[in-house]
Amino acid sequence: MKRSNKLLSKIVLLSTILMVWGMGCNVVDIDDRPDPNNSELQNILDNPSRSDISTLVSGTEAGLRTELRIYHINVGMIGREMYRFLSAEPRNTGDLLGKGNAQLDAGSFYITRTWASFYRVIRNANITIQAATTLNDNGIYSDEELNGTLGYARTMKAYQYLMALTQTNENGIRQQLEEDIFNTGDLLSTANSYQLIADLLDEAATNLTNAGSTFPFNLSSGFDGLNTPETFRQFNRALRARVEVYRSQPDWNAVLTNYLPESFIDETADLEFGAYHVFSTATNDLLNPVFADPQAGSGDSWVAHNSWVEDAEAGDLRIDQKVQLRDEPASLDGLTSDYGLFVYQSQTAPMPILRNAELLLIRAEALAQRNNIGDLDAAEDDLNVIRNAAGLADFNRGTGGQAEVIDEMLNQRRYELFFEGHRWVDMRRYDRLDELPIDRPEDNVWSSFPIPENENL
Repeated sequence: MKRSNKLLSKIVLLSTILMVWGMGCNVVDIDDRPDPNNSELQNILDNPSRSDISTLVSGTEAGLRTELRIYHINVGMIGREMYRFLSAEPRNTGDLLGKGNAQLDAGSFYITRTWASFYRVIRNANITIQAATTLNDNGIYSDEELNGTLGYARTMKAYQYLMALTQTNENGIRQQLEEDIFNTGDLLSTANSYQLIADLLDEAATNLTNAGSTFPFNLSSGFDGLNTPETFRQFNRALRARVEVYRSQPDWNAVLTNYLPESFIDETADLEFGAYHVFSTATNDLLNPVFADPQAGSGDSWVAHNSWVEDAEAGDLRIDQKVQLRDEPASLDGLTSDYGLFVYQSQTAPMPILRNAELLLIRAEALAQRNNIGDLDAAEDDLNVIRNAAGLADFNRGTGGQAEVIDEMLNQRRYELFFEGHRWVDMRRYDRLDELPIDRPEDNVWSSFPIPENENL
């Protein structure tokens, strides 16, 4: 993410302001609200410039990455994809795995810091919306420019709401009012949380349709190929497909006829194509937060759950691509792994937000759920695109039916999307959390994180 020093300085300043608004002086005190007397904020709201919008957009995208380390440890460990063995942090192998009498703590960093990060980005997006609306009212922004900015900001808001809801699940999320950054809305039920996210994405899609051919700001290289209103709308529709399959009663026909056809899904294209978090060694930028030496010692090591390798189909190329056999096993707190994580193989390796492979797997899932013979055949075709890319022969259900196709779809999601934040969610939405491996007899598999204690108002 390369930017000029002047722009980076402004982003850092704005991010500092947002951090204070979001957390106060205490990292877990996330109930603090923005100060309405803050002159810098008030100037952006009352007298914004085009450069302010560019800075806000860059700050939003940068903010998406803030707590990715904690988020991926959370969902990766509970989903039994991986372990973070960090001797200085016993809550990783204690609370997250339900060791003995351990419970998830509503005041602990693993939920307060991720929640605060998501809501800082949401507030930043709301500031962007208010500032862009003011520019349009003042005749500085055209209607197309306003729509492009609204479409971008609302899509990013929806994505962050979804990240929060992925963790809290049946506990829901809190709405952040778009028209009032100084106050929050209601704590929503799970169903209403998904509806909020779906509505935001649909509203953003309409904005993007009316946004002309270019944005009035630039996106990072993580959105290469998806950085115009038209192509960013494809990313929006891809997210909408993900949201729909996550709901308790998905509209499979809408996934297949509305959302996926308007996304960037392409069975002939690179499975890696999509939107990414990007990192660099530039001053004030971030390095990939989950990159680690796969041979690192047990005092601080990132390892794959042995079952991921042991359960793999012979010849699956993704095993060597995503893990590395360790010279010595890593162990901590009664847990052991023989394989170091190597999904992200450098300090600047990008991390997917959503990519083509996931869209093909979503289409296979939706086709399987419709459960017509032709649909099951088409689902197999999509699964075989994924399998063949991994060096595997075609899947053929033979005399089997829907259940076999769904099992294969979940299996391909397990291997193709490994350590991208999906396994725990997939097993939860198919009511299969009891199938995840338990390595210590008293461990537990959680279905949800609690709402942070400072949000239990």
